[in-house]
Amino acid sequence: MFINFWYPAETSDNLTDQPIRKKMLGQNFVLFRDESGEPRCLADVCIHRGGSLAGGKIKGNCIECPYHGWQFDGQGICHRIPSLGQNAKIPKRAKIDSYPTKEIYGLIFCFLGDLPEEERCPILEVKEYDWKGWRTTMQSFQFDIDYKRSIENGIDGAHNEFVHPTHGFSGENENYKAPKIDITSTEWGTGFFNKMFAPPLKEKKMQEASGRKENAIVEAGTGHHGISMLWTYIHPTPEMLIHQYAFETPVDETRTNIYLINTRNFLTDLKDDERVMERNQVVAFQDRDVLLGVKPLLTPNESNNEFFVLIDQPIKLYRELLKKWEKKGWRIDTVTVKKNKLSHAYAIPSPARKKTKGWVTDSVPLLKS
Repeated sequence: MFINFWYPAETSDNLTDQPIRKKMLGQNFVLFRDESGEPRCLADVCIHRGGSLAGGKIKGNCIECPYHGWQFDGQGICHRIPSLGQNAKIPKRAKIDSYPTKEIYGLIFCFLGDLPEEERCPILEVKEYDWKGWRTTMQSFQFDIDYKRSIENGIDGAHNEFVHPTHGFSGENENYKAPKIDITSTEWGTGFFNKMFAPPLKEKKMQEASGRKENAIVEAGTGHHGISMLWTYIHPTPEMLIHQYAFETPVDETRTNIYLINTRNFLTDLKDDERVMERNQVVAFQDRDVLLGVKPLLTPNESNNEFFVLIDQPIKLYRELLKKWEKKGWRIDTVTVKKNKLSHAYAIPSPARKKTKGWVTDSVPLLKS
């Protein structure tokens, strides 16, 4: 797992007037809204005696620890220590890690790391989100899979033929050959477009909307942005467009929360959302089922333990970026974290750690470059 990326923590609708505990990157965080409604994210370990802030109350702009009543604002600064008295001076070390948040696309994203703003990978843009003539839905899933394996599955141009009957022919096409892909790369990701032979859409009303009942060549594209954001474009016909965006967050090494934003320019009535979401869920579960069986469960550290062919080039490039980010010191030392989990509390380092010293909670151990 890696620090220094934006991760979706929760849907906007679910964060109301009560704090929420969320586990991300193997660590616990508390989410709450301050008096202005701004979402806040703090490490969920009180520096006093290790209490869980998520079990406390919101007091104005602060979250109050349920153990001894210490209060911390959205910046992680302590404002009240009841045992010291009403007008006591609060020690400067009385602070916890606070993480930048952005509320967009109906999601609350948290930047879990210590990079300054100008150096951060931006959140993947969902440009169709408010477009006229387009309809947007959102779904969420929690799967017992490695999020890196999930991203690799998304940029795997050959799996559709065998895993998804809606996209391919379940391996029954004797003339199948992986399509040629047109790869593009950026500082933060790799993507490609290709044309593939595909059956008509399975769902009756969606098939009617496409006007196609025969097998045909369709255009599709997919790519990753950062470590855990994925875009997928599917064009069943030149006029019928499905653009999807998956934002994934590792709960820990083997559990992943996935938030899927689906945009479409057809069947744009509210009543059609259910049929579209049902098809998305079927596809998501097909991916989940095949990933539950892969070995090893985690993405291998070395690609030479898997035999790659030409269509796997996007996955190879993704793994090269993983190595690059690991060399920057962004990869969590999960072995040490597990070894000390019963006796030691850690925090993902926040941006404030680059500006001030004297932190009580140790930063999560990272693999050294």
